[in-house]
Amino acid sequence: MTEDRPPACSPFTRHDRQWRDFRYVYPVISRRSAGLSIGINLNPDQLCNFDCVYCQVDRSAEAPKPPVDLEAMRAELAWMVQHAVGGAIWSDPEFTDVPTQLRRINDIAFSGNGEPTLCKQFDRACEIAAQVKTEAGLGEVKLAVLTNATRLDDPMVRRGLSVLDRHRGEIWAKLDAGTETYYRQIDRSSVPLERVLNNIAEAGRARPIVIQSMFARLHGSAIGDDYFSAYLDRLEGLICDGCDIRLVQLYTVARRPAEAHVAPLADAELDKLAERLRRRLPELPCDVYYGAT
Repeated sequence: MTEDRPPACSPFTRHDRQWRDFRYVYPVISRRSAGLSIGINLNPDQLCNFDCVYCQVDRSAEAPKPPVDLEAMRAELAWMVQHAVGGAIWSDPEFTDVPTQLRRINDIAFSGNGEPTLCKQFDRACEIAAQVKTEAGLGEVKLAVLTNATRLDDPMVRRGLSVLDRHRGEIWAKLDAGTETYYRQIDRSSVPLERVLNNIAEAGRARPIVIQSMFARLHGSAIGDDYFSAYLDRLEGLICDGCDIRLVQLYTVARRPAEAHVAPLADAELDKLAERLRRRLPELPCDVYYGAT
């Protein structure tokens, strides 16, 4: 069990996806990674088929939509990896206050301003990330994709996932709701929840996966008991369907969302949700990540 509360002004609260003049690659200290996560943003165009109420991305303005320049992505990733491996990154002003125990590369993660699997070159981007990781001798570093699971059934995406599987890959799949009603309230997507669940189940039958679940206060109210019970039903159903869930990450808001009516749960509220999960599914590991204080 991990319980992680980021202190005010901690490196965990800084999550800028724009690094210097880079377009695709950015470094963050991730509370869920417990170290340096080198992010790959395949969505500088902010393309996403979710419109989560807790997202930090402001989608009110139209963003340009050029295709991803894979060679530029490769060059940025190779530079960032070497910047981290050599230790120079810890001299950068944004990272001088990072505690010693977090000064490690935990993962290279496809995570950015939208859903990474919407990128039409996702499979090729996975190949490039794997090549850069291998060339840098980072065999133990994870290669992860943070996804809403809506496109895990797409053949091109499956090709990318097969690359991840060969390079210590992980799928971190979003599941924030157990009912279609609450799903549309929190994730605001036209993709049916059932499709998300089917894709998570299929992916989890092929390899262990991580479930990431965000719970926040909306218009002053936390998630209702019935809605959370339905969420637990879905987790149990996935397990019964053969889905190998390695870990559930329960977390709340740590950075300012684009929507003003969204706020973090109190520590005690998140603890209560975690305790309900552990009582219902004691065999399922659960980590807790608190909001900013």
